[in-house]
Amino acid sequence: MLFDRDGTLVHDVPYNSDPGRVAPVEGARDALDRLRAAGVPIGVVTNQSGVAKGLIAPEALRAVNDRVEALLGPFDVWEICEHDDGDRCACRKPAPGLVLSAARRLGVSPVDCVVIGDIGRDVEAARAAGARGVLVPTPVTLPEEVAAALEVAPDLAAAVDLVLPRIPLTAEP
Repeated sequence: MLFDRDGTLVHDVPYNSDPGRVAPVEGARDALDRLRAAGVPIGVVTNQSGVAKGLIAPEALRAVNDRVEALLGPFDVWEICEHDDGDRCACRKPAPGLVLSAARRLGVSPVDCVVIGDIGRDVEAARAAGARGVLVPTPVTLPEEVAAALEVAPDLAAAVDLVLPRIPLTAEP
């Protein structure tokens, strides 16, 4: 199972380069621990254009991600796009690159992946990769993004409840 970072696992602090400002969303640790207990591999797929814009130094990004792990537990994979929209890369959501790379590194088919995120780009990236996308709206989620999402959950715990019974627990050979 793959998660967007900002707005999904932790409260969104635009261009955060300060680990002290990392604050998990309510229920994040419990939801992730339920997945870990069930043997579900988990990862983060996150756009971090602040690096390309010079607003976040790579070492600051690592420190923030380390703080996320310290608060929420370890992730099996991190896939990070450090490009800006103008770079036209294949990894920046809504492109499928982050999801495809995370699935490959986890040893699973993208079709067996679920991506949980808080904005349309997250579920669009899932769809483009052939994965399942679940939207967990926040105050920044646009109404048209909610309307376009095939699956919507009110919070992270509910999103995990929605998908946990249907997740394959074995990797591809």
